[in-house]
Amino acid sequence: MSVALIILAAGKGTRMQSDLPKVLHKIAGAPMLVHAMKSGAALDPARTIVVAGHGADLVTAAAQDWDEGAEIVLQTEQLGTGHAVAQAAPALDGFEGDAIVLYGDTPFIRPETLEAMIAARADNDVVVLGFEVADTSQKYGRLVEADGALTEIVEFKDASADIRALPLCNSGVIACDAQLLMSLVAEIGNDNASGEYYLTDVVALARAQGKTATVVRCDEAETMGVNSKAELNAADAIFQTATRAAMVEAGVTVQMPESVYFSHDTYVGPDAVIEPHVVFGLGVTVENGAQIRAFSHLEGCHVSRDAVVGPYARLRPGTELAEGVKIGNFVETKNAVIEAGAKVNHLSYIGDAQVGERTNIGAGTITCNYDGVFKHRTTVGRDVFIGSNTMLVAPVTLGDESMTATGTVVTRDVPEGDMAVARARQDNKPGFARRMFEKLKAKKAKAAKEA
Repeated sequence: MSVALIILAAGKGTRMQSDLPKVLHKIAGAPMLVHAMKSGAALDPARTIVVAGHGADLVTAAAQDWDEGAEIVLQTEQLGTGHAVAQAAPALDGFEGDAIVLYGDTPFIRPETLEAMIAARADNDVVVLGFEVADTSQKYGRLVEADGALTEIVEFKDASADIRALPLCNSGVIACDAQLLMSLVAEIGNDNASGEYYLTDVVALARAQGKTATVVRCDEAETMGVNSKAELNAADAIFQTATRAAMVEAGVTVQMPESVYFSHDTYVGPDAVIEPHVVFGLGVTVENGAQIRAFSHLEGCHVSRDAVVGPYARLRPGTELAEGVKIGNFVETKNAVIEAGAKVNHLSYIGDAQVGERTNIGAGTITCNYDGVFKHRTTVGRDVFIGSNTMLVAPVTLGDESMTATGTVVTRDVPEGDMAVARARQDNKPGFARRMFEKLKAKKAKAAKEA
């Protein structure tokens, strides 16, 4: 059966104290909205509809950057969750299949949980995701059951003391036949303590029509909503803890795991070693057996088997390291392909470059790739030896098995097998240093005497 996702993402998020729409605040490098979309993507949805409001242009851009097929509908007035879902009705006109309502500020619903809800739809008209709390003073809406069936959802503001004492709470996530859901939403009124159109009313409305409803349960942690920067920090910490554990379970050695930061899309293969204080930005793949040494920062890069990175290295977007490459301390790379067995061990910048197999880049080497307007490319062949403190002024090509002398500024191509030497001749001036220092010291003493 086809499934449509309806993701509510219209809120401003006043408690965030930010001009950015709430759902665009990031956990592990991705907007919360994207986390919700990733969870829903496990259902292979035929349609993904995002209900936007505050900052709709920004929300649209983020949603369609992740899924270019995402459809955006607008909720120009925030009149409650039922009203928000109703905005998706025209987009789902004639859609045959289930709809599942998710929330852009609830990033941790597991795909397995959503799959369980869709499975429960086989025997029930409406399926609600619920969770149990030990502290019944928490102000969640309550799920009321009778004879194993869900009879109604009561918002905490409208609940009696007896209903508030129930431990089973509402997450807000609902699965239902799309056309039935829209017909029920159209009947929702706003006669309640908040004067809003509650999506939760669909259960009682469905039961009044003789429809069935049930609850799928999950852990409370899955349903965590994020409404403030403090809660955002807590959510990010939860993600990091879970990801570190998953990495270790998958065979990655993570030393001092509490100091390592992962992005939502980081991939690290088995037998890789991650030393302390490593930061993975977006778009990083580390293959089996690679070693990322302490205090390194990686983003938008690919590290192949048995490569070694760091310590204190920075790999920027477009970096491709082949097998066995070594990137050492205080080395920065950007948009660079470094082929198997090559070494860039010390204090160098390699940007907009291709470095051939087994080439050695000496300490202090810089690819001078930017002229203030354009970026230019440096190509270094295989088995090249680059002497320390070489400046490679792009565009420039160094042939296979060529060499540069220490301190060389390379401004022309170096043919295969040649050695480039380009530095000023050293000229020693006899006694000049001693005379200069004596003069400067005398000047300093005179100034101190006159002060």
